[in-house]
Amino acid sequence: MVGKLDSTLFVEQQALTLRANRQQVLAGNIANADTPHYQARDFDFAAALKNAVTGRGEGRLHLTTTSARHFQGSAEADAVRLMYRQASQASADGNTVDMDVERTQFAENAIHYEAGMSFLSGKVKTLLAALQP
Repeated sequence: MVGKLDSTLFVEQQALTLRANRQQVLAGNIANADTPHYQARDFDFAAALKNAVTGRGEGRLHLTTTSARHFQGSAEADAVRLMYRQASQASADGNTVDMDVERTQFAENAIHYEAGMSFLSGKVKTLLAALQP
């Protein structure tokens, strides 16, 4: 039963995780708006979600052991491919952060994250209601 619940909520979980990651990337851009030669970064959310859902972006690397005494484990890998954002206007210090673009993207991503949380909350409430006698 837990497997079915996990598979039911998998896409929403992946989307929220990617939204949270994107929020961190955008916050980093905003924090470095005055850093000389800083290059603004972002990622294609739709492509990252597609990769995560189809299993190609699981973010896990299996570790190879060379001794019987080594622990088995996995290492986290970047689930998204960060790209540099093209500057809309040249700056004297080489910084490519455009605060208007960053604020807009940050607010839009926050709205999508909140909508995803509301959707997921509604789905969980529906599942809990179905389980009630």
